[in-house]
Formats: sequence, structure tokens, C-alpha cells
Amino acid sequence: MEIKIVLLYLMAVFYMTAGIAHFTKTKFFVRIVPPFLPWKKALVYISGVAEILLGIGLIFEVTRNLAAWGVVFLLVAVFPANIYHFTSKGAGMKLPVWLLAIRLPIQFLLIAWAWWYT
Repeated sequence: MEIKIVLLYLMAVFYMTAGIAHFTKTKFFVRIVPPFLPWKKALVYISGVAEILLGIGLIFEVTRNLAAWGVVFLLVAVFPANIYHFTSKGAGMKLPVWLLAIRLPIQFLLIAWAWWYT
């Protein structure tokens, strides 16, 4: 199997799993929503549903391009949460600052990975 396809399925599973985590670890995700955004829990659930649907969409060739673009846009949309998580020194969580810092450039790698399938 071609590496690009293997990585595609890995990405699909990653987003479906992350989406499910929005429902099983809701408190974690709510804590990293920037304070200026309203309806934090609703935003966590909406982004979780989006991740699950986009992950599923990546699997099927007919929806792959649209789903990959959706992942790109979703990653851009949630980037403020990553920035807030870093600038708030973990949003009250005991996480090393270096871990929060490397998460920011990793977001760009994730965007590039999704873009590869557009």
C-alpha cells in the first residue's frame, strides 16, 4: 500500500479519535477555549462532531478533497485555542511549557498534512 494512503487512513483515525475525545474529555477542551469565545461547551461539541465527520469523509474518495479542506479550515479555526493554551501556561493544567510551545508549529504540520489530500 502506498505511504500516502497509509498516512491518509492514519489521519482519518486521528481526527475521528480526537473528535470522540471532545465528548469523553470535554472538560479539557472547554478549558482551552479562549475566554473571549462564548458557548465554550457547545463549541467543543461542534468541533468534535466536525472532526468525526471530517475523519470519516477522508476515508471515501468521493468526499476526500472536501474533507481535507475541512480539516485545513478546522485547524485554522482552532488555532486560537492552541495559542490560548500556550499563553495561559496550560490554562490551569500542569503541562510543561515546552509541550505547549511545540504544539503551535505542529499545527502547521497538521495543516500541511491535510493539504496534501486537497
